[in-house]
Amino acid sequence: MINREIIRIKIVQLTYAYYQNGNKNIDSAEKELFFSLSKAYDLYNYLLAFMVAIAKEAKRRLEIIEAKALREGLDKPSPKFAFNRFTLQLEENKQLSEFMGNQKRTWADNPEFVGKFFEKIEESQIYKDYMASNVDNYAADRELWRKLYRTLIQDNDDLDALLEEQSLYWNDDKEIVDTFVLKTIKRFDEQNGAKQELLPEYDNEEDRDYARKLFRASILNSDEYQHYMSEASKNWDFSRLAYMDIVIMQIAIAEMMTFPSIPISVSINEFVNIAKMYSTPKSGAYINGMLDAIARHLVNSGRLLKHMDEKKG
Repeated sequence: MINREIIRIKIVQLTYAYYQNGNKNIDSAEKELFFSLSKAYDLYNYLLAFMVAIAKEAKRRLEIIEAKALREGLDKPSPKFAFNRFTLQLEENKQLSEFMGNQKRTWADNPEFVGKFFEKIEESQIYKDYMASNVDNYAADRELWRKLYRTLIQDNDDLDALLEEQSLYWNDDKEIVDTFVLKTIKRFDEQNGAKQELLPEYDNEEDRDYARKLFRASILNSDEYQHYMSEASKNWDFSRLAYMDIVIMQIAIAEMMTFPSIPISVSINEFVNIAKMYSTPKSGAYINGMLDAIARHLVNSGRLLKHMDEKKG
């Protein structure tokens, strides 16, 4: 699940913090990096568990309404949502159950929030259409949750605030992790039952090595990379730059120099996007131009053995 987009963002954050921290211990900083990455995977599981918590709340309320209907001779309410096949399968999932069983934090700690969220779902047109539909199968049940997640969970300020209160590491993770939750919903197959595989923490060991090498290269070779910045631009004045810009370019150069298989254009585009999110409004365009100039200078001087397209215009 943890891909290179998440890794790059975490390395930018941790490298910036490393320089702001008076105690510059690279081993401790590296441990913090991997801990921070593990918290993103925690969030992935926690958001899957959120759907289970909502389904459990629906069952709890259904039992209350059923008991009242029995006492008063009323029609029984529909159990369609409470016993949605997808959330039943998710609740029984062995990987998720094992993960959540080892966590101190559960959604049972926030019953009021879960209850209000369930009520919000009941008020949604998505829920009303689902309950009114004659279609009753696993695919429809799974599709309901895909729609609910995209509409009510993916961009939800109240949920974001709650998650941020529970872990500062989750402040910037949710937007990316949401895409993996949606991918997981789509991948669920009824035939797999409780053995349905969730996304692994890392797709392969190569990404762990990538994170370690990029972080260490960024810090250990910082003087060299900043020298490249100076060489590529005359009248370079670091004092006039946002410090985050320098950090981002330093890490981008580290990636260019350390990983032969990653094209220069990929490195530039990825770190320009990070600059747009985490630095000043003008940083994206500025860093794009600077990294292009730095990369061309390194290629032309023979220090970067990669291909670079001719500059247009």
